[in-house]
Amino acid sequence: MMREFGKILRKAAQLTQSGNFKEASSALMEGLGTATSMPRTRERPAAPPGRFLWRDHDGPTGTRRYKLYVPAGYRGQEMPLLLMLHGCTQAPDDFAEGTRMNHLAEDLQILVAYPAQAGAANPQRCWNWFRKEDQAQGSGEPAIMAGIVEDIMRDYGVDRRRIFAAGHSAGGAAAMVLGQTYPSLFAAVGVNAGLPFKSATNAAQALSVMREGPSLANLPPGVGHPTIVFHGAVDKTVNPANARAIIAQALGPNPGVRAVVDELGTGTRRPVERTRYLDSAGRLRAELWLVEGLGHAWSGGETLASHTDPRGPDASREMLRFFLEQPTDS
Repeated sequence: MMREFGKILRKAAQLTQSGNFKEASSALMEGLGTATSMPRTRERPAAPPGRFLWRDHDGPTGTRRYKLYVPAGYRGQEMPLLLMLHGCTQAPDDFAEGTRMNHLAEDLQILVAYPAQAGAANPQRCWNWFRKEDQAQGSGEPAIMAGIVEDIMRDYGVDRRRIFAAGHSAGGAAAMVLGQTYPSLFAAVGVNAGLPFKSATNAAQALSVMREGPSLANLPPGVGHPTIVFHGAVDKTVNPANARAIIAQALGPNPGVRAVVDELGTGTRRPVERTRYLDSAGRLRAELWLVEGLGHAWSGGETLASHTDPRGPDASREMLRFFLEQPTDS
């Protein structure tokens, strides 16, 4: 079709040069008809029917803007709350579109908050997961995130037993920080292409861990917190070795944990090695999804947004499934 359109345009140009303007005009109209009949690139999917609102948090450790998705069916009742932390160079709208999390939140009746990293805090808009001042409860960015959650709990009905955090890349590392520093606030975390808690304490170390993977001997023990991890097997930005280190931290002091490995992937989906970690009582404590052929991208994401790969399994759906499966009495 494009080749035919090109021929028509060349014909119109030749007719114009020879002075046959009427015929040239007819040829151009034919070309326009051909162009409009060509397949269009896929349009952006329609937004879900809920409200997607800009809000501001102002707390003792800092301020941040964030967007909050409120499902159309919200009438003041308690709903689970998910904090979604974008990766470097991303922003709330791009991350929401790329993960399709608002569409799932509408179906499952979940509030979703997307904090926006400020350029003044990091020129690439990365969350500062690698700085000591951003790795402790009551300090820096973890305290800001907890403050955002408190704001939402003040203004909306939130099921306090079902508050979760998830993120991509630097956002995934920041979600891991939240799970380890605020385990009583966040019931579970999801990490896509992220890094372990305190695997670096400065920017130079962060780059090394991203390239080479973490030093397991230097990682602090984890508190034992429900965690689901997605990582691409061919991720060239964040070494996949970080994924297994995250799982080790997430399991923490859980004796008797057993691993169950499944090989997944059919049709157009990328092959996956999924490992489920069950405690001695048979409860699901962690999941690791290593996705073959996936680079540094949100698995199963929307193609029109940044850092996504639609061919992988749907990380958003699987994370929500994992979150909502967690017992509320733990």
